[in-house]
Amino acid sequence: MNSYLFDVLSLSTLLSLSLSSQGMAMGRASSGLAYPDRFFAAAAYVGFGGSPESNSSGVISKFPNDVALLLYGLYQQATIGPCKGPKPSSWNPVESGKWTSWNGLGNMAPTEAMRLFVKLLEEEDPAWYSRTSETVVEPVAEMALEPTLEKENSSELESKVEMDVRVITDARDSEQVLDIRPKENGFVQKIKAVNNVSDVLSDIKVYDQWISPKISGKPPKSRYEHGAAVVEEKMYIFGGNHNGRYLCDIQCLDLKTLTWSRVEPQSETSEALKIILPAPCAGHSLVTWGSKILSVGGHTKDPAETLTVKEFDPRTCSWSQLKTFGKAPLARGGQSASLVGMNLVIFGGQDARRTLLNDLHVLDLETMTWDDMEAGGVPPSPRADHAAAVHADRYVLIFGGGSHAACFNDLHVLDVQSMEWSKPIPQGIVPSPRAGHAGVTVGENWYIVGGGDNKTGASETLVLNMSTLVWSVVTTVQGRMPVASEGLSLVSCSHMGNDILISFGGYNGRYSNEVYALKPSHKSAVNSNLTESLKTESIAELLPLSNAPNPVENAEADITTDHVPKIVETIEDNLTNDHAKEHLLEALKSDNEELQAALAREELQRHQLKQDLAEAEARNAELTKELQSVRGQLASEQSRCFKLEVEIAEMRQKVQALGALQKEVELLQRQKAAAEEAAAMAAANAKQRQSSGGVWGWLAGDTSDRASS
Repeated sequence: MNSYLFDVLSLSTLLSLSLSSQGMAMGRASSGLAYPDRFFAAAAYVGFGGSPESNSSGVISKFPNDVALLLYGLYQQATIGPCKGPKPSSWNPVESGKWTSWNGLGNMAPTEAMRLFVKLLEEEDPAWYSRTSETVVEPVAEMALEPTLEKENSSELESKVEMDVRVITDARDSEQVLDIRPKENGFVQKIKAVNNVSDVLSDIKVYDQWISPKISGKPPKSRYEHGAAVVEEKMYIFGGNHNGRYLCDIQCLDLKTLTWSRVEPQSETSEALKIILPAPCAGHSLVTWGSKILSVGGHTKDPAETLTVKEFDPRTCSWSQLKTFGKAPLARGGQSASLVGMNLVIFGGQDARRTLLNDLHVLDLETMTWDDMEAGGVPPSPRADHAAAVHADRYVLIFGGGSHAACFNDLHVLDVQSMEWSKPIPQGIVPSPRAGHAGVTVGENWYIVGGGDNKTGASETLVLNMSTLVWSVVTTVQGRMPVASEGLSLVSCSHMGNDILISFGGYNGRYSNEVYALKPSHKSAVNSNLTESLKTESIAELLPLSNAPNPVENAEADITTDHVPKIVETIEDNLTNDHAKEHLLEALKSDNEELQAALAREELQRHQLKQDLAEAEARNAELTKELQSVRGQLASEQSRCFKLEVEIAEMRQKVQALGALQKEVELLQRQKAAAEEAAAMAAANAKQRQSSGGVWGWLAGDTSDRASS
């Protein structure tokens, strides 16, 4: 009994030490209700009713004893406050355990206890909210807790607590104050919810850093593998996966005010369009097409045989299914859908039988006709959950993705005009393999966010200059932030002349419904272009798109250290301001020195890589020889084992034959013994007959008897 109470006390202590350090980061719940409503919903789900003492036995029956006692203590701490009662008698182990769990929380704030209560429940039962979300009324505003507790008579705090919530609007600062008061004497807790979100994107002052802006409105259910598209400065979210359940709701985030709202779809009829209501799906693609949104493919509970394309009109909030002609592709999810002019290019994905695909299909949106394309070159390997981008309205870039066994970090380019695949060699950093990432283009830059390799999430945000094919890292996040998740979405918008990246959702062990924003700096890539152009292979040789006449790109690609003096001479002839001339010369000389140093470093690194490659090849040759030797030994051992097995089989046959002979010998021995015994008995009987003649023999005149007499 003492050890059990010690375990409870240890768990309570660990909870107060470890979880309290994480509690302050939980001002916003991962999904659904905000505090304190989320706490009360969790308490009701666990089994605590209006009274702190009610239904505690139900909790113990649902969870292990230690977890039930921790939940009890946190509930008491959140609704009553610190434990003030005396320790119960040790003869009552249940009440003693409750008191120990509650008392171990010390003077923890009730708001902190609320957070820890929900945190513990989510760890023990991650799907609890999905089971109650349909019946719980969610608040509109997102809460930031600011507790002001007024403790009154502690004896009266033990009574039944019934909350009376009043919403007070302060027009001066546009804040809502939820005044939570017990109907009986108890505590008062005020919670502020900020509603003033006008022009929130203007508050983003830093560049190249993910921040969590203030969002208003009722947030969507947390999810991943959903689709996102922007139409008229509004981001529309459709579908997704939450706890293995496909979703079909449409949510809208106003990118001006960052306010969520739910869209209730309607249906309309047309000769060319088929009336539908969207089925729950995940892994689909949302593509902005003018003022409408196309939803392509996706995994569903009852998959169709061929790929379907649905159209959503945000103005009428209506869904319709496009009527297409030609041979439609197989139904699939996790594919990429890229809009090139009036053609929708579909690549890869995974069908309903979990077969990975690398086929290429094009839907002409003018004639609504499917074409099964046979592109030249070497296509990407079969994959799903990759990212695709369009450059110069001609080239489709494919990056990453995953198969059943591995994730990729390769880059492939499809020339839509010549229908030719190529695999260029990008410069800059080497991205880590990933699948489930999201991408969006801003000008000639392609931003890649999130993804993972089934082990960890990708924490770095990447950017690829699609003209020079140079990879670089924009920023790196720490910990398990939603932007380091798989299955998130990424869109871009323009605000006051600045481009803003908006991410939503994802899964990294927990489902997310949070919104993050990043303002890219659009740093000039001249220095990186100059450095990378010092390679033996120019950018023009890496990507076919550079074959298109583009004097600006060709000029950037042709700049080398040899051209720097010529540029200096030209500027000297044209500049009339001596001071500006000297300043520019110094800057160019400094850049030249930096380029020379960079060239030297690159040459040294290339030499080192060559040495490493040679060593690796030599080691590979040695390992190949060892492998061949081992294979030969293995073959000889297998032959020897086969011979031994044959000999063993022959010996078994001989042993079986010897057993049969032994049985025959034993049978003959028994027959011999029986014959000898029969002969002995016959001799004994004959002798007995001779000796038993007696009187009858004498009377018969046995001559032998007379002779003997």
